Amino acid sequence: MDYKDTLNLPKTSFKMKANLKNKEPETLKKWEEMNLEHYVRKERENAPTYILHDGPPYANGHIHLGHALNKVLKDIVVKYKTMQGYNAPYVPGWDTHGLPIEHKVTTDLGEKAKTMSKLEIRKLCEDYALNFVNIQKEEFKRLGVRGDWENPYVTLKPEYEAKVLEILKKMVEDGNVFRNKKPIYWCPSCETALAEAEIEYHDHTSHSIYVKFEMIDEPNTFVVIWTTTPWTLPANVAIAVHPDFDYVKVKVGEEKWILAKGLLDNLLKVAEVSEYEIVDEFKGKELEYKKTKHPFMDRESLIVLADYVTLEDGTGCVHTAPGHGAEDYQTGLKYNLPILSPVNHEGVFTEEAGKYKGLHIWKGNKIIINDLKESGHLIAQTDIRHSYPHCWRCKNPVIFRATEQWFISVDKNNLREKALKEIKKVNWIPDWGENRITAMVQDRPDWCISRQRAWGIPIPALYCEDCGETFLDPNVLDNVINIVEKEGTNAWYERPVEDFLPEGYKCPKCGGTHFKKEEDILDVWIDSGSSWDAVVNVRDDLKKYPVDLYLEGTDQHRGWFQSSLFLSVAKNGIAPYETVLTHGFIKDKDGKKMSKSLGNVISPFDVIDQYGADILRLWVASSDYRGDIRVSFDILKQQTEVYRKYRNTIRFLLGNTSDFNPETDAVPYEEMEELDKWALMKIHQLIEKVTEAYEKYEFFRVHHLISNFCTVEMSSIYLDIIKDRVYTELPKSRLRRSAQTVMYEALVALTKLMVPLLAFTTEEIYSYLPTKKYETVQLEEWPKVNEKYFDKGLEEKWNKIFQLREDITKALEEKRREKFIGHPLDAKIIVEPKSEELKEILGAYDPYFVADLFITSQFELGTVDEGYEGEYAKIKVVKAEGKKCERCWKIHPEVGKNEKYPDACPRCANVLEKLK
Repeated sequence: MDYKDTLNLPKTSFKMKANLKNKEPETLKKWEEMNLEHYVRKERENAPTYILHDGPPYANGHIHLGHALNKVLKDIVVKYKTMQGYNAPYVPGWDTHGLPIEHKVTTDLGEKAKTMSKLEIRKLCEDYALNFVNIQKEEFKRLGVRGDWENPYVTLKPEYEAKVLEILKKMVEDGNVFRNKKPIYWCPSCETALAEAEIEYHDHTSHSIYVKFEMIDEPNTFVVIWTTTPWTLPANVAIAVHPDFDYVKVKVGEEKWILAKGLLDNLLKVAEVSEYEIVDEFKGKELEYKKTKHPFMDRESLIVLADYVTLEDGTGCVHTAPGHGAEDYQTGLKYNLPILSPVNHEGVFTEEAGKYKGLHIWKGNKIIINDLKESGHLIAQTDIRHSYPHCWRCKNPVIFRATEQWFISVDKNNLREKALKEIKKVNWIPDWGENRITAMVQDRPDWCISRQRAWGIPIPALYCEDCGETFLDPNVLDNVINIVEKEGTNAWYERPVEDFLPEGYKCPKCGGTHFKKEEDILDVWIDSGSSWDAVVNVRDDLKKYPVDLYLEGTDQHRGWFQSSLFLSVAKNGIAPYETVLTHGFIKDKDGKKMSKSLGNVISPFDVIDQYGADILRLWVASSDYRGDIRVSFDILKQQTEVYRKYRNTIRFLLGNTSDFNPETDAVPYEEMEELDKWALMKIHQLIEKVTEAYEKYEFFRVHHLISNFCTVEMSSIYLDIIKDRVYTELPKSRLRRSAQTVMYEALVALTKLMVPLLAFTTEEIYSYLPTKKYETVQLEEWPKVNEKYFDKGLEEKWNKIFQLREDITKALEEKRREKFIGHPLDAKIIVEPKSEELKEILGAYDPYFVADLFITSQFELGTVDEGYEGEYAKIKVVKAEGKKCERCWKIHPEVGKNEKYPDACPRCANVLEKLK
């Protein structure tokens, strides 16, 4: 007789080889055919709402790993909340205006771009953006991200643009929008103003120079300034000193130099001066209103006082050009200084710069230094490497440049204070996010909202040709909004100015009737920062304000989180979100930023083509997103091992419950074996811990908990022990059904707990389950914790047994290495526990049951003179007594004594008889 035919071996087509990259597209096709998002929304239409509002990525290229990280994190939240019983619609969005897109389009056009109208450029930008909306949409879907892909929000849509202008109008009416000439970040390469959120800091080498300004009332006495931007010297009108610092007048040769006492040694070292004499000492405030001669411009430079002067570097005498610095500008206002900015939009000196007219500022640096050297005004020159602001798009250094721009006042109507109060009401994850955005809001200057580009929402301001006034009028804005809502913002460029004017309109300043349209566009952060109103407050399926969650990278404390906050507070007095979660950036295995030049970029599709999207999702889930996240193919390969453990566990559970009907075959808890009760408890402890981790958005803990459960509690302990029972007992016996009841519960619980992480694999598992309520596992209810299964006494007792099991495993491994036994079933173990409690626990069970626990053929509780010294017991391993059962492979003294089944042990012989 072939005893293998009588074993309950696994029967499932859920194969070991995942082949995800080929199977996943099939699942995507299934979701598309069933219209997954619509199906889920329909089933949850009457459920309480949970809204994760999508921060729109730029539609200007294929997605990268940063996109994948962000979208998968969002998808994990949405899928979890859906299974928790919420109606959790996810509406993806795209940021389709702004410099990134225009820069790409004009770069591709080359010189031709200069001959094209703004309207022509805009239409090319629109085509480019919409093309990448479609491309990115398919790429995000391939990640297994569920969303309303057929109805996303796109910032170039007319109805969206109109909403942005409505917010602008409200701020104009409240007096928060103004126009002024003040220094702002300016990119000479992109030829536009930039906001703080569009600035990146990179290392940069600058010229560091020490320059003499001669005192007008004291010939041959010089105030020494220090600067790292020589090109700003043509705009110098003042020198700032600290009122309370000690300053000295130092005789060096025939000259006298004035500088801060605390920085004297540093200057003498740099200037290589060894002989000097301090001839006077005084406080900085004594220098106020004294005048110096500009070293090469025909003007005076006034000495002023400023608290921002420090003794960290330089001379304590700060070169002041109000047209090229924020602090300088404030000082200029205080002392009524001229705001000079002799640099044009390309970074080229204008006529105001005198002899340097026509030079680019970066070339002008060296010429100015050389002129200072020849005129004797240069004391010393070095180069320094320091952190310097760069443009976020072209990555080139930016400058401060005073120009006429539109601003939002962050202090008018207490806007800043209101925003700071709202920040305190928000739940920030990680919690340090609150301090980060608070510091940024506290310190930020007025918001420069105008850009000198073509592709964006135009600022619908008017320029009066009769008096030269430029202004924003709410009455004009009403007309603009009505037209934009129907035609989009291209209408501003297509229609004559008269189409936007109310009947009989006149200039509010001079009464004139001749107008031109403003050429500037709005900062793109206004576009995306308005999405809470343009999307959430408009769409019926999203109406929940503030929304539950914003989830983006840490850079958005400066960007989208902040712009959304200011605009929402300005219009409605509240933050647009209740919780804000931030994640770090993707780095390579060495912690370096990914860049094409370094050759360390990994595309999401490199991963998907090799491993499948679920491996990428598993890597996202495993990552502690609170800091920067490292990735490499070696790191990703580790996730394939974790995935294999998951899949092997599920495969075993599916195979061994293939003949189990939970409705008719389940064993009541009270009739279960003790070991099965222990396993059931562990399953529900897992549900409890995993649910808590999801609630705290700690997905890396979810990953660890499930991985540990599959590897340890299930595979290494429970499934290892019950295999014999499941394979050899009667198919419908209580012993086997008891184990199957637990396995089925584990199967269902694990599948549901993994849905947010492994979108494709869990859908495949669901297709094999005998009881399915929905067409997709994503609508299944989240597993509930049954505290009835929590038995502290049972847990403590079995913990002691499993601690002993580790000792016994080590003892058996030692004998296997010695070739004394081949397989643990060849052994009999004699155990002498080191505690009476453990001895009592073991003594209460049948020896053959205890042998099963330790995967041996026989067990004996006794005295051990020589043997393995474990932590909890002394263990002696001897040869098992009897012959091997050909059915269960255990060695038993009774094998061979049954005439009918001579090769079977008594247990197997009994089963065979009943099967017959």
